[in-house]
Formats: sequence, C-alpha cells, structure tokens
Amino acid sequence: MRKLLLTTLCFCVGMHIYAGQVSGGSSDSTLRKTIGQYFLIGTTLNGRQIMGTDKEGCEIAASQFNAISPEGCMKIKAIHPEENRYDFTEADRFVAFGEKHHQAIIGHTLIWHAALPDWFCTDREGKDVSPEVLKKRMKQHISTVVGRYKGRIKGWDVVNEAFADDGTYRNSPFYRILGEEFIPLAFQYAHEADPDVELYYNDFNLYLTPKREAIIRVVKELQRRNLRIDAVGMQGHLWQGSPTVESVERAIVDLAKINVEVMVTELDLTALPAPKKDLGGEAWADFEYDASIDPYRNGLPAEVEARWTGHMLSFFKLFLKHKDVITRVTLWGVSDGDSWRNGWPVRGRVDYPLLFDRNHQPKPVVDCIIKETSTKR
Repeated sequence: MRKLLLTTLCFCVGMHIYAGQVSGGSSDSTLRKTIGQYFLIGTTLNGRQIMGTDKEGCEIAASQFNAISPEGCMKIKAIHPEENRYDFTEADRFVAFGEKHHQAIIGHTLIWHAALPDWFCTDREGKDVSPEVLKKRMKQHISTVVGRYKGRIKGWDVVNEAFADDGTYRNSPFYRILGEEFIPLAFQYAHEADPDVELYYNDFNLYLTPKREAIIRVVKELQRRNLRIDAVGMQGHLWQGSPTVESVERAIVDLAKINVEVMVTELDLTALPAPKKDLGGEAWADFEYDASIDPYRNGLPAEVEARWTGHMLSFFKLFLKHKDVITRVTLWGVSDGDSWRNGWPVRGRVDYPLLFDRNHQPKPVVDCIIKETSTKR
C-alpha cells in the first residue's frame, strides 16, 4: 500500500504548476482535447451553471468537457410541474449552453419514479390513475419535451432506475399501473417524437449480476420488438473499494455482448466511509449524521487524496481499455462543492468526489488521466 501511495504521488508531481494551466481554456492539455478523442467526456450542469451565476463552473464545463447533462431541470417534476403547465426556462438555457460550446447534449431523464410531481400518476383523490390515463400522460409529456428539442439533443435517458438490486422491478407507480410494458412504451413514445435521437436506459449497481441480467433481458426485449435502444448508462456512484474495477469490467463486457453502446454516467467517487454496503446511487437513502463517517471536514490528508487519486485513475484506465464500446463518461457535477454527495446519504458531510476541487482547480487526477491518455496514442 505504501508503494502504491508513493507511486501515485510521484506520478502526479507538479500538480500545483499544472493546476494553473488546465483550469483555463487556453491549454491544449484538457480532458476535452485528450480523453475526449476516445469517448465523450461529460459533466452535469446545475441551476447556477445553467443560469450563468457560477462563472468559474461554467468555464470549466465549457473548456474541459465535450458533453453535458442536466442535473435536475429536465426531470418531470421540474419541467412539467402541473398537468397543463411546462417550465422550459432552465432546460432551454441548458440546451443553448451546449450549442454555444459545441458539446453533445444529453437529456436526463424522461421517466423516473423519484422525480414525479404529485399529479402525474394519481387522480384528484390521490389514487393511481388507470393504465389508459397514464399512457396518455406519458406520451404527451415525452412527445412535448423530446419534440421541443428535436434535432438539438444527441440522446435521452428514457427510463431511469427501473430495477431493484435483486433484479426485480421497482414497485414504482409506472410498474404498478402499467407493469413491464411501461419501459417499451417510453422508448416507443420517445422514438416517435424524434426518430433520429439516441435512446438510453440508465441505472446504478450494474456490477451486481441479478440487476445486470434483468436489464439485459429488457434490452433484448426492446431489440426483439425493433424498438430503438442505443446504449445502457452505467451510473458510477463509486465508494472506496466498492465496486471493484473487476466487477465493473464484467458489466461492461456483458453489455457489449448485446450490441449496445456502454456509457458511464453520473460518475463520482466518495472519499468518505460508507454508512451501509452496496448503496450505489439510492437517491432516497438517508442516514443520521455521525462525525466518525465525516472525518475530513477541513480537507483530505495527503495519503487519503493519493489513495482517492489512484482509485479514480484505475477506473479511467478501465474506461480507456474498453474505449471500443464505451462512448461516453459523464461526471455527476463540475466541482466538489457542486456534488450531491456532500449531503448524501448523510446530510451535512463534506465530500471530495469529483475531478475539480471547491476552488475550481483541477485535482492531481486530472493530470494523471491526461498523461494516461497520451500513452494510448
């Protein structure tokens, strides 16, 4: 372990000099210009970045990344808060940002049970609507949103997180009302709204065999019906030591066998201890604050940062190894201060899960990734 830490630190020596070069847009040594030649390298934009108030975050997003995803403004609750009212304010600005900076624009997400306004799946009495009503609402929503950005967006996360870790369907309103058919319907409606846009399924913990096999079965069913599905997004909410690089690689290989592209989405790597095993990206997980699992409120010790750097770099090496099937890697946030992991799954924690720090400076791992990329040429 000591040898690994020293190797990582030596490999990234010169970080302070390099930091001033990579954070601006003038250097050729950017993620966008190096690793971006092998697959899209993306980030999410939050509301402050979309609306232009986080100018440093905007600069990094524009100079370092050639793909963008919206953190929240395209989810149903945000973009369609009432049955007869849409709010495209942030979504329009988000798409305009990507067009201005010549980036691949990803829509996220059309159908997700965790970002629903109360009206979408229920009637005025709070009961589940009929299958016919839900189909009508899904089609109207998808047609309106996808149709608005037709020809401007590269691809959509059509369905998000439909499965539990054991491979069963989540008991979401969509599944309760429509059964397994809600996934094919969503893909059908999206394709009808924009026949040229790419369509993706997105989920976390695909390194778990039962979940991965369930998703593979759904992809094959969509393919059997001649419904478009271009890629599976493997969410990358990583913990220290879990999942392993080997288990993620197995997932990549298995997905490649069914003739879909593989995308690594929502990538972040916590530096903090986990309150529970195999949490993945369970957005609704909520644990009581405990100082023992929030040990780095004033910054990461050098040995912890070195270990984090080595771990994140090992995953980027894996992605480069499989660049023939991986078409996009997207970080879930621009800088550490933006990350949802500061308050998830334990409110109030201070985390360091992204490639750029709270001062919008590149971490040593950015230099490491760029150097690793240069060896692949």
